Amino acid sequence: MTKRHVSLPADAEDGLGAFIEEVDRRLSGEEDTCAVVEDVLVDLHGDRRAYERWQAGEDVSAAERVRLQGYDPCNATIESEYYAEKDEAAFERSKHLQWLWRQFDATPMADNVEFALRFRRMLAEHLFAECGEGCRFFKSITFTYGHNISVGDNVVIHDDVHLDDRGTLTIGDRVSVSDGVHVYSHDHDIVDQTAVDNYHTILEDDVRVTFDAMVRAGCRVGENAIVGARSVVQSDVPAHHVVVGQPAQSVRIKPGWEDVADPISGDHPDGRGGRQLEYDLPENLEQFDEFGRELNPPADR
Repeated sequence: MTKRHVSLPADAEDGLGAFIEEVDRRLSGEEDTCAVVEDVLVDLHGDRRAYERWQAGEDVSAAERVRLQGYDPCNATIESEYYAEKDEAAFERSKHLQWLWRQFDATPMADNVEFALRFRRMLAEHLFAECGEGCRFFKSITFTYGHNISVGDNVVIHDDVHLDDRGTLTIGDRVSVSDGVHVYSHDHDIVDQTAVDNYHTILEDDVRVTFDAMVRAGCRVGENAIVGARSVVQSDVPAHHVVVGQPAQSVRIKPGWEDVADPISGDHPDGRGGRQLEYDLPENLEQFDEFGRELNPPADR
């Protein structure tokens, strides 16, 4: 079933348009990004009066203080902040923008689809490495950093999707990613979980990744392919193929593309090795192992 166009009443359209343009202008200007994010979140959460009372030195409760401080992304940490190999300069700005994205999604306005799609689309232009025209980003999408993601034109990312860009993630034109999908660009060593390999993961043009599926780091999902619901992509998916299962395997070629698609034949090619990304760690890095597991097998102890 095709969709229809929906519009807001004129007054509502004027209001949301002016707000999005103002935030876009401020993020594009010389203002400190952290300060812009804090200011926008105070208003989005309707906390301006309490915030000004706190800033004036008036008494606030401990809970109020924590809440008001939390609008400033510099007073928060996110999981990817702990990753040692990241580009610290790029992460500083992307963390602030990611905080704005996440905290916007915690407001009632995030359920106003017309407003929310346009607001996230504006944020994506500032956060992602590239973002094409006509993209639609729905609620509760999460990223590792954001700045290692490139998105083409007319891409749709639905609710509760995780786009891992600890490595690099490229999403082509007209890609559809359904609810609950996880697309990864990093992997962990099977013995030492603290050892991380980063990859370039690619969803080519016209790909559809359907409900609750997972794409492993470094895989390429070929042009016009479909990944079935709850499938686990462990190796490259050929163009125009439909894959299902755990691990995902080809079950058919999309009707009409038989003449241009490779035939179905056993295991898919594994091109992950050629997409592994090298990185350097700071020389003075003080590492910690959150697990503290014994890494040597019994015979080697």
